[in-house]
Amino acid sequence: MTHKAGYVNIIGNPNVGKSTFMNAIVGERLSIITSKAQTTRHRILGIVNGDDFQILFSDTPGIIKPAYQLQESMMDFVKSAFEDADILLYMVEINEMALKDARYFEKFKNATVPVLILINKIDTSNQEAVESKIVYWKEQVPKAEIHAISALENFNIQSVFTRILELLPESPPYYPKDQLTDKPERFFVNETIREKILQHYKKEIPYSVEIETEEFFEDDTLIKIRSIIMVERDSQKGIIIGHKGDALKRVGTEARKDLEKFFDKKIFLELYVKVNKDWRNNQRQLRRFGYLD
Repeated sequence: MTHKAGYVNIIGNPNVGKSTFMNAIVGERLSIITSKAQTTRHRILGIVNGDDFQILFSDTPGIIKPAYQLQESMMDFVKSAFEDADILLYMVEINEMALKDARYFEKFKNATVPVLILINKIDTSNQEAVESKIVYWKEQVPKAEIHAISALENFNIQSVFTRILELLPESPPYYPKDQLTDKPERFFVNETIREKILQHYKKEIPYSVEIETEEFFEDDTLIKIRSIIMVERDSQKGIIIGHKGDALKRVGTEARKDLEKFFDKKIFLELYVKVNKDWRNNQRQLRRFGYLD
């Protein structure tokens, strides 16, 4: 029996539903999801295994024009997704017309691997608008296959999965068959905490935050975690903590509940807040947090 394997890399503007799609197709909540742009900062691998296949889905940050070093690093993850893709998925919202950076659209149009355009969030539209957008994108990228989906409603996800399986090249598996992702456990702790900050804080606060998990001790029934929330300024530290620590306590409580579901164990979570000035433009700090090699 032949075996298929390959990288299926997802690109698109911020907030088009890339993370929702990957979580739906992988069957696990690997990427955090919020209504804010730039929720995904890293390139996250979700691995789907079968007896005769292994699909390496890759969620990437939304395409933007970078304003600081962290965003430059995020766009480097997008560039790498073009370089190792066996299949490229370009996700657009039903009302979108173009990528925020035209250079990436040119790379997509000129890709030598199979390309699929996924028109997402069709549950918010109507049949006439969907058909019109299918015609529009077929004109923009004649060689692309167009699929209308709703990642949130799980509509047409299976047919996209089946088509990907047909297009996948023959190859031995890249990872052990019981592996779900390339990221360590601490990464998902950090992302879960960051998700709660994205949900509960406004303006620049969520984008000035990075999480570092200093301790992760696991036994048969309990995981003890100590994580640091890094901010860029003293004023941001006060906002994160809140009046009498109430804001920080809310973040901790919600993160703990999600982590208990993710790890299927009781969690003891300690959170602290520290100032790490201008970390988003500091190459040494970005390397420490996994944004640079």
